[in-house]
Amino acid sequence: MNDAGEGPGEGTRAVRAGLPEPVKHEPTLPGPVFAAHFHLPGDPTGPYTYGRDENPTWTLLERAVGELEAPGEDGVETLVFASGMAAISAVLFSQLRAGDAVVLPDDGYQALPLVRAQLEAFGVEVRTAPTGGDAQLEVLQGARLLWIESPSNPGLDVCDIRRLVEAAHARGALVAVDNTLATPLGQRPLELGADFAVASGTKQLTGHGDILLGYVVGRVGEPMTAVRRWRKIVGAIPGPMEAWLAHRSLATLQMRVDRQSATALKVAEALRAHPDVTGLRYPGLPDDPSHKVASQQMRRFGCVVSFTLSTRARADRFLEALRLVDDATSFGGVRSTAERRGRWGGDAVPEGFIRMSVGAEDPEDLVADVLRALEESAD
Repeated sequence: MNDAGEGPGEGTRAVRAGLPEPVKHEPTLPGPVFAAHFHLPGDPTGPYTYGRDENPTWTLLERAVGELEAPGEDGVETLVFASGMAAISAVLFSQLRAGDAVVLPDDGYQALPLVRAQLEAFGVEVRTAPTGGDAQLEVLQGARLLWIESPSNPGLDVCDIRRLVEAAHARGALVAVDNTLATPLGQRPLELGADFAVASGTKQLTGHGDILLGYVVGRVGEPMTAVRRWRKIVGAIPGPMEAWLAHRSLATLQMRVDRQSATALKVAEALRAHPDVTGLRYPGLPDDPSHKVASQQMRRFGCVVSFTLSTRARADRFLEALRLVDDATSFGGVRSTAERRGRWGGDAVPEGFIRMSVGAEDPEDLVADVLRALEESAD
């Protein structure tokens, strides 16, 4: 039982999420089922008919993700996808029609501008607002869907999800929350009132940088039926091996998230004391602009720290000087990574802006490496 006596703790839940009932001589987590079709004599009834619609390996993973995103809730459905963008696209394009309006963050994931262009080509009105300060409130009226990314990527701003959900629902809008950076152990959007929790399982959920995966969790009803229909139409399905690897990886989620979040705070504290660092953001810092709101809706503050160095050249020298941190994109893996986000375009960040994903290395080693690289890369 957890400290509140309300069922298993998060570590226990992560370790056992989605496992089938034990059967003598069978593995505790069955291996991946590779099947394009299934034996199906007579009328096409039952859960497994064709590999684009359902797969037993997906079923176990979907059950596991649902238990983490909405523990103890009945009537919740989970759908897994081939990538985080497949999951994001499934919600947006299944819920919106020509003439509808959607509110997107203007400081969110750098692929959202591509999504905006496609939505507008289909006749959807796209409104944008920054994440901080609950600025979406100003553009909600008449919208069909509000899309929240909190904490935002890469700027790490946070909005009051409960407040925005209440305002959106009062105006007849659905709400989707991108929960990638927080993970289900950081926050649970459905508990905060959202209609959809959406995430890239590529990141910290699976945590090893070797799987592309996405998911959508929502309450059973027409909105989720539409998401399922979209997955069937476009075929944005994960392979059974990826689904099995993802489920296997969930067992260490709580250990990884706790270790990485604690180390991220130590890295942020070390960076805060360095004179060459500006624009430091980490919601777990008590003096971070987002800390008050984040602490009201998040249980852990994530593994990503962002900050700015003076110039592009300084940032590049810093990244090259790191020994325990790979210069790579994405985040959430057990091996620390960092990158200069401006190299991609699409993010409104300074040239020297660094997004760092803190891994599972020893905190003292990682902090020492970061401070040494800052000194070696100094002008």
